[in-house]
Amino acid sequence: MEMTNAGKVHYLEPAIFARHGISAQGFTSRNEGVSRPPYNSLNLGGNTLDSSHNVQGNRSIVARAFGTRVEKLVTVTQVHGTDLLVIDTPNPDYSHFLKLECDGIVTNQPGVMIGVCVADCAPLLLLDPVNRVAAALHAGWKGTAGRIAAKGVEAMVTLFGSEPAGILAAVGPAIGPCCYEVDGPVRDAFSKGGASWGEYATESGAGKWRLDLALANVHQFLDAGIPRDNIETTDLCVSCQRDTFFSHRRDRGETGRQMGFIMLR
Repeated sequence: MEMTNAGKVHYLEPAIFARHGISAQGFTSRNEGVSRPPYNSLNLGGNTLDSSHNVQGNRSIVARAFGTRVEKLVTVTQVHGTDLLVIDTPNPDYSHFLKLECDGIVTNQPGVMIGVCVADCAPLLLLDPVNRVAAALHAGWKGTAGRIAAKGVEAMVTLFGSEPAGILAAVGPAIGPCCYEVDGPVRDAFSKGGASWGEYATESGAGKWRLDLALANVHQFLDAGIPRDNIETTDLCVSCQRDTFFSHRRDRGETGRQMGFIMLR
């Protein structure tokens, strides 16, 4: 996964998706937008204290860079859950989606750019190049404990006939275990979901663990039947990369949001 650009937008693009040429996708950086500090500058998150005018301007920049209109850039109200929005009909009411409380979007409709906004959480992208289905998922610790990655795969299989072995997955930049210490309630939430906690969390003190959020979601994709060769990751930690990414924990809540996005052509 390497940093590239489309117009002014600098973003990480999963090579495993790009080689099929049927979609535009990636994970944005924080640069080349219109927002002022502490949201400087490509803040794409509506749930911040940045002005709505700036956020809309930044979303327009992203949409134009990939040849679409901002009205067709679909996001939702993320609530750290596991519910999914499914877009399976042409020309839906895009304005309605922004108010929906869910944490993932699945679609088979070309020309619809779907995205999730993050500032520590893991942005997940899925693509079925055979059946032409895509998904964008928001996986914080709560969503990961609730197995949103597996539910995204399940939705593609159940609703659109995807085969897990044919699905491609990308885990975008998130906060790394170097900067992400969690406590007992987080461990308990994962354990209730049947997770193998010790495979992606390392004890760092009494009642404290370093959680590898990206690796936890890789494990879910593997459990759901996606081959390891079909999963692309990055070792970038958003908290460490101050000049490139927003981080909620590093910036104590006063920060913007980057986006994981995908659009079928």
